[in-house]
Amino acid sequence: MTKLNQILAVEKGVKADAQRKLTDAYHTIQKGPLLSGISRSYQPIDDEGEQLPSESTRVQVQAEGVLRDVAVALTRLFDVTATKDWANCTATASVTVDGQVILADVPVTYLLFLEKQLVDLHTFIGKLPTLDPSETWALDENTDTWRTEPVKTTRTKKVPRNHVLAEATDKHPAQVQVYNEDVVVGYWTKVAFSGALPQRRVNELLGRVQKLQDAVKYAREEANGVEITDRRIGDAVFGYLLG
Repeated sequence: MTKLNQILAVEKGVKADAQRKLTDAYHTIQKGPLLSGISRSYQPIDDEGEQLPSESTRVQVQAEGVLRDVAVALTRLFDVTATKDWANCTATASVTVDGQVILADVPVTYLLFLEKQLVDLHTFIGKLPTLDPSETWALDENTDTWRTEPVKTTRTKKVPRNHVLAEATDKHPAQVQVYNEDVVVGYWTKVAFSGALPQRRVNELLGRVQKLQDAVKYAREEANGVEITDRRIGDAVFGYLLG
């Protein structure tokens, strides 16, 4: 019995071969001289006249023969494709992760779709924003976001001060230097919030996607290993077309 993965292995080559032969046939039938022939002989009016040799050109290509060659090439393609498509209707497998069936009896065509989607999903998850590791974060249930511990900082204000360089005398006023002093006038309490994810959560999601990707690949291989029935579609098609 033929298996689906065997048909898939030869499908690309059969398709390329059929396309090449169809293209060659198309170019061949465009060459008018190859389809044309001639036979010409000369007969003088009397026996004393000049004798000239006969001329002939044989037909090198017959359109009916080209059609038959194309039919042979396409019949193989039609049969292989039909065998694959009919098999895809029955080829299924279950996606199992850690012994748990996630998806049961999935068609192989959907497994292919799912496999491609999971590649994109893996890339997307890998780009998710993560929390700044230099901070300590806790989940705030009121806002459903992550928050840091409160950080208290001071607010200062410059207050002018006088520094007496020389005391006043009966002859000279006091010498005073004015300078500014930073004085604490209040406190800031800062709490940062973030909608990003902890790195451990992103790693967990990536691990789950990877497991699911592997499971889908295993399921696809299992589905492609199903025994199938060879279909003979080409003979029916070209039996009608060329009949």
